[in-house]
Amino acid sequence: MFQGASSLSLDAKGRLSVPTRHRDVLSATAGGQLTFTKHPHGCLMLFPRPEWEKFRERIAALPMSAQWWKRVFLGNAMDVEMDGTGRVLVSPELRAAAGITRDALLLGMGNHFELWDKATYDAKEAEATQGQMPDVFQDFSF
Repeated sequence: MFQGASSLSLDAKGRLSVPTRHRDVLSATAGGQLTFTKHPHGCLMLFPRPEWEKFRERIAALPMSAQWWKRVFLGNAMDVEMDGTGRVLVSPELRAAAGITRDALLLGMGNHFELWDKATYDAKEAEATQGQMPDVFQDFSF
């Protein structure tokens, strides 16, 4: 179960260092094999390979009316592998799609991660928290 936020910087080649606290789990559960794909909210999703395979099967089973979503998720998927120092390469196409240049934020989202351009995430979070909290939180006590 992945959770928490990590501020990261991509190097000149577009590689990011997976935070140390996640490396051991990703090595043990996925052999360091990961998959990136686009997310419709403007970030990237990063899955350990076994979780990607479950997600991929669910997407592939969608009806033809969801063909564009299949293209977004499956057509943009890129398999990567952590190197010996825990880095992964984010392809230029996916970096461009999410607007990630250098400063990024990696969010643990349970069974996968989201990778955001830091400035984009900050702006979207500020916008989301300015408004009223959605009704689904009415039974939560904060």
